Amino acid sequence: MAKEKKGGGEGRGKLRIRMIGSVIGCPEKQRATVRGLGLRRLHQVVEREDTPAVRGMVKKVPHLAEIVEQ
Repeated sequence: MAKEKKGGGEGRGKLRIRMIGSVIGCPEKQRATVRGLGLRRLHQVVEREDTPAVRGMVKKVPHLAEIVEQ
């Protein structure tokens, strides 16, 4: 039996996320999600760890953020 590592971010890739829509007129929860991704301006691209949490955040606001192909 091989032991699996817990925690750590080793072996995980990076996601490049771009803000494609404005948060003007959006509900506060959506604004908070976009800010939680680290996005501030339109067309800004940030790089985040590829985790289920980050992918879920992007999935919650598909009209405001997208994953950029690398």
